[in-house]
Amino acid sequence: MESEPEKWFVIVNPVAGGGRGLDDFPLISRLMREAHILCEPVFTEHKFHATELTVTAVKEGYRRIVVVGGDGTLHEVVNGLFIQREVRPDEVLLAVVAVGTGNDWVRTFGLSGRYRDAVQAIAAGRSFLQDVGVVSYEEAHFRQSRYMANVGGAGFDAHVVRKVTHLRKKGRTSRWRYTWCVVRSFFRYKSTGVKVWVDDRLVYNDLLFSVAIGICKYNGGGLQQLPAAVADDGIFDLSLYRPVHFWHLLFRFHYLFDGRIYQIRHILQERGSRIRIESSPEVSVEVDGELLGESPLEFSILHRAVRIVVGAGFAGGAEAGK
Repeated sequence: MESEPEKWFVIVNPVAGGGRGLDDFPLISRLMREAHILCEPVFTEHKFHATELTVTAVKEGYRRIVVVGGDGTLHEVVNGLFIQREVRPDEVLLAVVAVGTGNDWVRTFGLSGRYRDAVQAIAAGRSFLQDVGVVSYEEAHFRQSRYMANVGGAGFDAHVVRKVTHLRKKGRTSRWRYTWCVVRSFFRYKSTGVKVWVDDRLVYNDLLFSVAIGICKYNGGGLQQLPAAVADDGIFDLSLYRPVHFWHLLFRFHYLFDGRIYQIRHILQERGSRIRIESSPEVSVEVDGELLGESPLEFSILHRAVRIVVGAGFAGGAEAGK
């Protein structure tokens, strides 16, 4: 007698993508039924609810979770996997049907934005162990920490996320929202004196405009700030933006999208497994598009810590390069 297929716990963010999570879920649900994917859908009702639902789902015995949402919902679910104490986080298989505005995490792993393709990837069940970052920061005079699945940013990056979040709360969900905030904020944000250590080595001590630190390649709705990132090599990639005049970027702005970012001489590349950032005055930090606290910041890495579903065309990873 054949055993019944394992059921997926589906966490749906109804407000993701300006309401696409709610509007499009009937279609996604039908596609999952057609693919013979058994699921138990639950809708989030408030911020961090996805984290709570993840903890509850694992406690109830679920070992497969689908995120129907954007990068922020995925961020909450990943943090839930590390809060729960039932099993190791990599014993839970995590999949994403992207309905957010940016949908950057899926780009690294060859996952399509088309719902049918995303569901087919879940049905195929091709998995990959990716690294996870642990980010320590200051908030309300207390040290806090959060887990990172994709990319974090400090300085200008976090300033832009603050503006984007403000527009999101006002109901503005254009796919060009992030780019608009980048351009508009560029002339207002002031570089800050920053020290950056990579694996206990001081690599930067000067005015810094922004820094991106990540496991994956993309953020900000398709910006490829970390084009050389490998998601399971146990190492963060960093892009350090020195103060730059607008004219230096104007005719090279497309380099931020096509992987040629380091051809812009004001942008420096570093790699390492432990990062520390100090600044005067403090700079804000965002992780996976979620605004957190302020410097001093510390980033450490958990090697191959979360098991994820990847697309059929994904051939990345440290092992693939050997």
